[in-house]
Amino acid sequence: MIFAAILLGASSCGGGTDVVESGSYEGTISEVNADEQEIYVGTADDKTLELYFTDSTKLVRGGSPVDFSVLEKNQKVEVTVEKVGKRLNPLKVEIK
Repeated sequence: MIFAAILLGASSCGGGTDVVESGSYEGTISEVNADEQEIYVGTADDKTLELYFTDSTKLVRGGSPVDFSVLEKNQKVEVTVEKVGKRLNPLKVEIK
């Protein structure tokens, strides 16, 4: 029982994030942190991507730019990321 609680704690709030290769990934937003301009995206292959938005990150819905404030937990997104060392730079986030 204690082990399950530890696992649950480690998987929430950004614990256990993954670094993937540069490319595009589809997933669901599991957490939005507006203060840090950061989202966590869970992919179909059980990866969790931690993405800090930069001034050059493009956020779009239906082909039109939108503000970070429209992002919500459980939204489906397609993210295009660039792997830089052990970090992922989100180049584009498209709300599906």
